[in-house]
Amino acid sequence: MTLTHALLPAQSRLTQLLMVLGGSALIAVAAQINVPMFPVPMTLQTLAVLVVGLSFGSRLGAATLLVYLAEGAMGLPVFAKGLNFVAFAGPTAGFLIGFVGLAWLVGYAAEKGWALGLVSTAMVCAVASALLYIPGVAWPMGLAGALGLEAGWVNIGADKIWAWFMAPFVIGDAVKSVLAALLVTGGWAAMKARRG
Repeated sequence: MTLTHALLPAQSRLTQLLMVLGGSALIAVAAQINVPMFPVPMTLQTLAVLVVGLSFGSRLGAATLLVYLAEGAMGLPVFAKGLNFVAFAGPTAGFLIGFVGLAWLVGYAAEKGWALGLVSTAMVCAVASALLYIPGVAWPMGLAGALGLEAGWVNIGADKIWAWFMAPFVIGDAVKSVLAALLVTGGWAAMKARRG
């Protein structure tokens, strides 16, 4: 069971639609928030994706991310740095597409009861965030080139992939995994305290 199903056991289509739109808005706002970190600043976008997935579940979480991507494709400035559809031709497009799988995966883990406590939830988020690197680095390693894109970040070697697309974000992803676990387990604790 997910947090939103515990709070709203009978979810109408309208309720689900409002949740999806609210979740996509949360992710869009989080994408604009830069947190200073070394060596590069991070946004809170991935944190919001994790929280949405854990809270909404696999299907509704993935649907929220599909709507978020559609909003960007329609020209809304929902991606980091206020970008819209142009981000799909940029170096982070693989991560954007991978967010759908990230939300689905952590939502599935929540539904199966694998993300109940702080530690297990943080571990689920950390593993899922690590898997996000697969589509994230597949894009600059060759997929973008196969689709005809030409840029300095296309078809680069593994050393640059590690230096540009992975190493700067590992610590931030670990921090966001713990923060997502704190937020969601805190939500569960608050709900139980109100009902208790």
